[in-house]
Amino acid sequence: MATEWPALLITGGRVVDPAGALDRMADVLIEGGRIRDVATGISAEGRRVLDADGLVVVPGLIDLHAHLRDPGQTHKEDIASGTLAAVRGGFTSIACMANTVPPIDHPTVVEYVRSVAAKSAACRVYPIGAITKGLAGQELALIGGLAAAGVVAISDDGAAVADAGLLRRAMTYAAMYGLPVMEHCEDRALSDAGVMHEGTWSSVLGLHGIPAVAEDTVVARDLLLAESTGAHLHVLHVSTAGSVKLIREAKRRGMRVTAEVTPHHLLLTDEAVAGFDANFKMNPPLRSRGDVAALREALTDGTIDAIATDHAPHTVEEKTVEFDAAPFGVSGLETAVGLMLTFLVRAGGLDLPTLVQLMSTGPATILGLPSGRLAPGAPADLTLLDLDRAWTVDPQTFASKSRNTPFTGWNLIGKAVGTIVGGEIKYSELPVEARS
Repeated sequence: MATEWPALLITGGRVVDPAGALDRMADVLIEGGRIRDVATGISAEGRRVLDADGLVVVPGLIDLHAHLRDPGQTHKEDIASGTLAAVRGGFTSIACMANTVPPIDHPTVVEYVRSVAAKSAACRVYPIGAITKGLAGQELALIGGLAAAGVVAISDDGAAVADAGLLRRAMTYAAMYGLPVMEHCEDRALSDAGVMHEGTWSSVLGLHGIPAVAEDTVVARDLLLAESTGAHLHVLHVSTAGSVKLIREAKRRGMRVTAEVTPHHLLLTDEAVAGFDANFKMNPPLRSRGDVAALREALTDGTIDAIATDHAPHTVEEKTVEFDAAPFGVSGLETAVGLMLTFLVRAGGLDLPTLVQLMSTGPATILGLPSGRLAPGAPADLTLLDLDRAWTVDPQTFASKSRNTPFTGWNLIGKAVGTIVGGEIKYSELPVEARS
């Protein structure tokens, strides 16, 4: 039998809600898993009270691009460990990618993910369905069945759909069912088994490079296909200045296109690969300083709609091999908000409401979720941020099963200290007091 908790009152915090154009000191009252009121001076009588003095209260963070490895690779991550990492990082919802084993290409796999999440997840889990059966790029998955089973988007993440005719049909179906098409934009013929960005550093290090044009050409193709079908195209982990330019122009023309960027592509360049540490190996690869500058500009002018982690857990053994042989991927759920608060907000490159827009309201809008806002009646998904909390990234303390972060030892200022999902405190570094 579920425990009936009294109402929860969060008092004295700075409430930032971009959806409601709200940025002021206020209390937030939660009852029955939903937000009851946002106001000043709400009575604490008979309620649990969480004192948010000195903290920022925001709509729960949403990661629209994460890999939970369940089913099939639970030695790397599973739904329980991945969602525990999520709430420790301030995320109340995550959308999990389809490249599991087997892939999420059939309604039965969607049902498996939702069933396991209902029993063991610490936060909300939204499955993303595959575009093609087996992620093989040869035959469309059952898009209508996936939609009925509850996927929030479709994607063959890890590979672009090479067959333009097949992708065009997928976009047509996706538009019918109201699903975004999330594309990993990479022309494999151009990337040609590369392992890092093609440029000066790949030449210096003697590593096979992935040219920026491998991404740009697929972004251009997909934009044209989306325009012809009326589909909502979402470009995953944008990494190049060329892609930014194409997406910006498409938006100016009124196209239904959204895009995301990761913390590692905002903070690191290809120069970081110089130590041959495979924790700096990701796909798309770390790009040039010019690309990073273009991505940061795209955050401020609205070209980029979301910051996503692309949480891609791998075992220590997989990553402690030669750079060429290691898998691509970064563990990102527990470091994302701290990195962005430290190096974007505190450094002055982005204001806090815009960061909240990019990590909560924007992802909710892209995926059509009811969260991402603090209005009365909305789901009581909230994140509490301490903008002054100093901490050091130590992968040995991660809740995730994986340790593959390029940010080991980085000193950060700013951290999620409380995560509330559906009115239930899932992670907190703060005391809760019951008032009679």
